[in-house]
Amino acid sequence: MNTGEHIESLSREGQLLARSAEAAGTSAQVPTCPGWRVRDLVRHTGMVHRWATEYVTRGHREYRPGAGEPDLDGPELLSWFREGHAGLVAALRGAPADLECWTFLPAPSPLAFWVRRQAHETAVHRMDAASAAGREVGDVPAEFAADGIDELLVAFHARDRSRVRPAKPGTLRIRPTDGPPGTVWTVRLSPDGPPRTVRDDRGPADTELSGSAGALYAVLWNRAPVDAVSLSGNPRLAALWRESSPITWH
Repeated sequence: MNTGEHIESLSREGQLLARSAEAAGTSAQVPTCPGWRVRDLVRHTGMVHRWATEYVTRGHREYRPGAGEPDLDGPELLSWFREGHAGLVAALRGAPADLECWTFLPAPSPLAFWVRRQAHETAVHRMDAASAAGREVGDVPAEFAADGIDELLVAFHARDRSRVRPAKPGTLRIRPTDGPPGTVWTVRLSPDGPPRTVRDDRGPADTELSGSAGALYAVLWNRAPVDAVSLSGNPRLAALWRESSPITWH
């Protein structure tokens, strides 16, 4: 996906998040985030949007913590969220291709990093809002979903801080049944280091998850149960992923 496509995805997912949050009501529980209510979700995502906007517009070269979450609720909170989301979209659309600022995952450029990361940050939390409103969670466009799976496996969980480490080595394969031709990932898991992912299906796998890219996206980001996709082989690695893969606030 290119920069423009990521920005369009960010715009779409943020609008859908706000609509689902409004439909659910800010006091509703969020099934995909136990302990959270919709107000917590909206406050968090809105804070992240403003945090990202600061890097894009001010070019900060080092990590800076977010400004904190507002003590807002109801329609006022949703208006605050929409304002911050629109501001982020506008900042990214207006950012120069040679933007220089801090990032925390490998990417072709800082701008490529921020458009991709914020598109998927927003999509994942849109699924949370959808779950609170009783709406479909895994209805993510196939190409975008495949891109988000790639970011999760190849970027996030390649870091030493990944906690996905089995008691003994194993191989997990992820195979979408739609999306770009040839899209498949093989994830080699070890007790001695972070997962190592390659974009092919060479060699045997202990466990394979297959299904639509949208369903796999929801499962791998822990927004849908494993039985939302097809599992073959040993379920042990799928359970390990479920238990140890969640990504926390930076």
